[in-house]
Amino acid sequence: MPIKIPNSLPARKILEEENIFVMTETRARTQDMRPLRIALLNLMPTKIVTETQLSRLLGNTPLQVELTLVQVETHVSKNTPEEHMLSFYKPFSQIAEENFDGMVITGAPVEKLDFEEVEYWDELKTIMEWSKSHVHSVFHICWAAQAGLYYHFGIGKKNLNKKLFGVYRHRVIYRNPVLLRGFDDEFYVPHSRYTESDRDAMLSEPRLKILSMSEEAGIYASMTANGRQIFITGHSEYDRDTLKNEYLRDRNAGLDTVIPENYFPDDDPERTPMMTWRSHANLLYSNWLNYFVYQTTPYDLSELDGEREFFPASV
Repeated sequence: MPIKIPNSLPARKILEEENIFVMTETRARTQDMRPLRIALLNLMPTKIVTETQLSRLLGNTPLQVELTLVQVETHVSKNTPEEHMLSFYKPFSQIAEENFDGMVITGAPVEKLDFEEVEYWDELKTIMEWSKSHVHSVFHICWAAQAGLYYHFGIGKKNLNKKLFGVYRHRVIYRNPVLLRGFDDEFYVPHSRYTESDRDAMLSEPRLKILSMSEEAGIYASMTANGRQIFITGHSEYDRDTLKNEYLRDRNAGLDTVIPENYFPDDDPERTPMMTWRSHANLLYSNWLNYFVYQTTPYDLSELDGEREFFPASV
């Protein structure tokens, strides 16, 4: 089934070239069905790249998805044309009265700051609180996972000794987790960050289930028992060249940037990076949409209840 996106969104052409089934708003209006309503709060500076990456994954499932692009109002994007933001993004105030089956909150390059120092922290807190009663399941990525763990559970973050930068091996540690159903015992995920959530605090928090870890990258996937809040510390949505582009950007800026680990063959930046995480990424988002959104969301989204719990089989 397709992902419904605005007619002229730049992602449309890229996804169609990749044989991802895209449905424009014009065609969707003729369909007699209710698609899953997914809000994407895009905090990444390269918004067009990120919205394309996530549209690719959300559109590669048997479910019809209607994507709403959302931006914070207390920060002006410097790396995305204003025309693009005005054409395709809604400020949070415009969707505050709406309900959604799911929401994705992306990472952001602000992890070296304390949460309270982030320009849009107060607005993000408002959005996370709003999501409790207006969104069925929230999927937090990288810094957003750290922010969500801090806001919902008071779990802080710590600076790493060096930037975690590369593609790392992970293992499934929770028996039969629905979110990771179909995963191999070991799988690979890209990471690019300087901080991590306090893992001891996460392990001792009874409301969290830890699903996957990595010796190098720490806790990767965790969630509440009911799946209303999901926290993913890596970037499974990254393209083949995303880490390469970050590396070249930092190197060209004169930064002392190390080569991403386990990424370039023989650590040679002139060679094409190996992509070892694509199947994991598709399965992760497919499982989230199927088990934690589609199968448990109410048909009438006005019936969402912030306190209601749901338990897919074998969570």
